[in-house]
Amino acid sequence: MPNAMLFSGFRLRDLQLKNRIVASPMWQYAANKGYPTDWHLMHLGRFADGGCGLVFQEGTSVERRGCGTTGDLGLWDDCFVEPLARIVALIKANGAAAGIQLLHCGRKARTRAPTQGRGYLARTPDIEDWDEWEPISASAVALKEGMPAPRAMTPGDIRAVVDAYAAAASRARRAGYDVIELHAAHGYLLHQFLSPATNRRGDAYGGSLANRMRLVIEIVDAVRANWDDAKPLFVRVSCVDGAGWSVDDTVVLSRQLSLHGVDVIDCSSGGLVGSPLPSHAAPDYGYQVQYAEHVKAHTGMPTAAVGLIVHARQAEAILAAGQADLILLGRELIHNPNWAIDTALKLGVDGAAANWPPHIRYWLERRASATPGFMPSTFAP
Repeated sequence: MPNAMLFSGFRLRDLQLKNRIVASPMWQYAANKGYPTDWHLMHLGRFADGGCGLVFQEGTSVERRGCGTTGDLGLWDDCFVEPLARIVALIKANGAAAGIQLLHCGRKARTRAPTQGRGYLARTPDIEDWDEWEPISASAVALKEGMPAPRAMTPGDIRAVVDAYAAAASRARRAGYDVIELHAAHGYLLHQFLSPATNRRGDAYGGSLANRMRLVIEIVDAVRANWDDAKPLFVRVSCVDGAGWSVDDTVVLSRQLSLHGVDVIDCSSGGLVGSPLPSHAAPDYGYQVQYAEHVKAHTGMPTAAVGLIVHARQAEAILAAGQADLILLGRELIHNPNWAIDTALKLGVDGAAANWPPHIRYWLERRASATPGFMPSTFAP
């Protein structure tokens, strides 16, 4: 397959991606008071070194009260720009574009990490700004039965959040990121405004679909005004959430986002009140690709597919069928950070080694040329 679409490259505004393989934002719960650590350098750097065309940093909070856990990354202050710029430099030095996902957790703030059992944190004296770290949301709808409800946001809160996204976009630009993605999925604040299950407001931000989309659109406008016109903007959406938000709603939202400067819809699902899958159904390979295909077909927008995409020919078939324009991988890259290198070889891509960083290219080409019939470990029957 000398002309594999996975390695055909993709242009978004002035950004040319070398391939269509994207490291999805993956929460690490490893930050120290919002600051990245050496773990983040290693975690993100290996995906760039492994051949991905675009590497997304995990969801990074635009407000202190928007953090989900004590280990969340932050971009609510200028002090975060320099350490994040170090991550950007490493990603780019290894041949990938650098992306950042901006988010606000809303009612999912002040929670325990998955490895700690999830659920709300108990108050502890070592968190000095506990009272400022307040769960807020579109409406006072509890995350789960028996848990305290978040505070419904005032008009002042809404303005503050819009301003926080604008400021974070400006800082992301200064840190050198190539792409911003806004997280409007998985039950976080923007999703909480979109879904009728969590948005029960009676003002201009609640009720009708147009009103529930208002905050997302205002934030997109604010981010675009503080971003670079030459750089792309993604939005991640739960195309269905199993709680009242449908794929048809996603199409309406996507068309509006396109008019406001969004370049790609990152198509996921669920996260608000559990799984959007039918009862007792387990996810299958590529189970969310249908949403990327539907949005692309009904809007003409570029889409990104995500969700149990693990095999080289599976990913190539998605692109070849026109179901999506970009392939996002998460846990499969944790399993194999060199997935892009493997895939180029498995698909027989002409000049596959050109995608590899020079130090990798030298040693792998030397091994292959010196060993007739050599087969890497991941190719074994």
